[in-house]
Amino acid sequence: MSSDLQSKPKDQVRIWVDGCFDLMHFGHANALRQAKEMGGYLVVGVHSDAEILKNKGPTVMKEEERYAAVAACKWVDEVVPDAPYLTSLEWMDRYNCDVCVHGDDITTMADGSDCYQAVKDAGRYWECKRTQGVSTTELVGRMLLNTNEHLRKTATASASSPFLPTSQKIVQFSEGREAKSSDRVVYVDGAFDLFHVGHIEFLKKAKEQGDYLLVGIHDDETVNKTMGASYPIMNLHERALSIIMGAPYSVTKDVLSKICNVAVVCHGKGDKYAFDLDGKDPYALPKELGIYKEIETDLSDISTETIIDRIIANRKLYEARNRRKLEKAALEEQMLEEQKQQQQ
Repeated sequence: MSSDLQSKPKDQVRIWVDGCFDLMHFGHANALRQAKEMGGYLVVGVHSDAEILKNKGPTVMKEEERYAAVAACKWVDEVVPDAPYLTSLEWMDRYNCDVCVHGDDITTMADGSDCYQAVKDAGRYWECKRTQGVSTTELVGRMLLNTNEHLRKTATASASSPFLPTSQKIVQFSEGREAKSSDRVVYVDGAFDLFHVGHIEFLKKAKEQGDYLLVGIHDDETVNKTMGASYPIMNLHERALSIIMGAPYSVTKDVLSKICNVAVVCHGKGDKYAFDLDGKDPYALPKELGIYKEIETDLSDISTETIIDRIIANRKLYEARNRRKLEKAALEEQMLEEQKQQQQ
């Protein structure tokens, strides 16, 4: 590490992070959170579909969707589209970045070389802790297990994740702000499975309806019973950061008043929902009170189902992608072990 970087105040350090950020999940968000804590300004380079296809395989989310998902992360200050897969000092310098941050694993190019070797050699590479138990490959694998129509009706719900949202992790992800008595509180609920740009745009629009946005997420059993046995793809632990865990499927008086006084309940326009198990409309109460509002967004055509359909339509392609990724991961793990032994 250069002496200039060592002596630079933390809030003046510009951090570079790059990646695919496909099916943006809490593992990605946790890496960005850790990276932002290392400096004052976080620049995130996102690879194009073509670059990822060449080095890793086909993406699930299109590049514009991935750019938008990263831009919506609260720790990101700037997004650089079409960043090269091979991290270079030239690109870091172009955006005045002092150091590159990556997880404590190895990422390789198509030829097997370390993507970060140049920045490591230059002493401008820092590591953050990789979040165990979640990856895009893992999520694609779950969807591949649920591709046949009959499996959607008969298979068991998604397996438990080794990741648990401890109180410490929830504090790290949350803003820590409670609603003030003067705030106009907006309430939304849903499964928020495979959290995507459609969800992001809806939440942005909902937030515009008031001062404080309260988000409830349905538990696995509720999602499973109302949507089908292959849902949710991500379990409650994986969907629960920064939101209410186990919110009731129907909006009740407790939801509207116990946590804070809700002024409006929002739902996506055209976003169909199933009636509760008792056959009643889950939004009957807010409709009766005149506080129910449907919101239309530009990305309302993107849903958990359409993402799964992308996998189904290209099943063989994604199966081959996952096989290659697992083989590549094994080689990268071997390289990491060899590096550790050399350092001893």
